Amino acid sequence: MNWWEQLKTALNLFFGKLASFFDVELFELGQKPITLENILLLILSLALLFYLTNVLQKMILNRILRRAKVDRGVRQSIGTIFRYTLIVIGLTIIIQTAGIDLTALGFIAGALGVGIGFGLQGITNNFISGLIILFERPIKVGDRIEVGTISGDVTKIAARATTVQTNDNISIIIPNSDFINKEVINWSHNDRRIRYNIPVSVAYKENPRYVRRLLIEVVKENHGVLKHPAPDVLFTEYGESSLDFNVRVWTIEYTDRPMVLKSQLYYAIFKKFQDHHIEIPFPQRDVHIKYSDTQKVSRKEQEEESAE
Repeated sequence: MNWWEQLKTALNLFFGKLASFFDVELFELGQKPITLENILLLILSLALLFYLTNVLQKMILNRILRRAKVDRGVRQSIGTIFRYTLIVIGLTIIIQTAGIDLTALGFIAGALGVGIGFGLQGITNNFISGLIILFERPIKVGDRIEVGTISGDVTKIAARATTVQTNDNISIIIPNSDFINKEVINWSHNDRRIRYNIPVSVAYKENPRYVRRLLIEVVKENHGVLKHPAPDVLFTEYGESSLDFNVRVWTIEYTDRPMVLKSQLYYAIFKKFQDHHIEIPFPQRDVHIKYSDTQKVSRKEQEEESAE
């Protein structure tokens, strides 16, 4: 026997033992014996399913919906729902192809029900909340939102949680249930245009109409302020030591950076007021001191002693 026949014999023996190893029955599910081969094929099938659904989701988003000029948030919602649907269908086909009787999984469903009632309640709540978000779309990818103390742009809506990116480039993972159970401020639910109110005060001696004209000049010179709707200035009230105004401006560029726009406008307003000699007020108090008759006599004696 030459070396080639010896090698073939060794390989046949090896693969024969390997096949017998994978054919060992581990347990039964219903009337179906489950072997190691079944488990490995199931794992590979699931991995392939999740990979292919991810590829198809990206293809739907980037090649079809983007060309159709669908809104970014709508694209993400459609893509996510499409992938979840394919996963459910694929899981059903894989389980049936593997010969596993779905009715035999009744005890697993019961066990899961008990687990959901105890340890998995939060996960289930977040998953259902994620479905509600995808279908009702109170928020969508690209929206500027505020939840509690967290403010940022929605970058991803997943089955369990939503990712929000702050202005500091920090990604915060928020459970989906928070968007259903808590108050959520969506700054760009309809579109990205939002209005900011910027308080400004001047001294009482200044002319309100002249101040308004200067403020309008400042906001119109800023490239981040929209021309339509037009900016406006309201004379809000007579303060304790100032005339108070409210500068109202609309912006798209600074939707996610309100403090940057306010800072730019405040710098420009300060310079404009300085150039036109507009006085910026500061808190003032007039103090009147009253003396009783005894205090007046005592004070007069002190003044006389000081004069001597």
